[in-house]
Amino acid sequence: MPIPLQTALLLVLSNLFMTFAWYGHLKSLASKPWIVAALISWGIALFEYLLQVPANRIGVQQLSVGQLKIMQEVISLSVFVPFAVFYLGQPFKLDYIWAALCLVGAAYFMFRT
Repeated sequence: MPIPLQTALLLVLSNLFMTFAWYGHLKSLASKPWIVAALISWGIALFEYLLQVPANRIGVQQLSVGQLKIMQEVISLSVFVPFAVFYLGQPFKLDYIWAALCLVGAAYFMFRT
């Protein structure tokens, strides 16, 4: 499997954990004290790091650090928007599209040769 694809797949999985760690408690643990939510989020974040660190170590073999960061941001928004809309019940906003277009521009400039 090509290194950029391995990296992207690991970052997608990492972002799923990260998004639940950062925002999942807003719905699932809303009635619990913040310290409980923080501790559970830290536990979830451990799995995020177990995927994110290898993703970056694999990716840096062929990608620059800037390219890795932009790839991470594109994936992060791609995971966050469906999570916000479908899990948290937030309305879809046109601003998500504008943000995505900005990231397309950032990806263009980071990956052009």
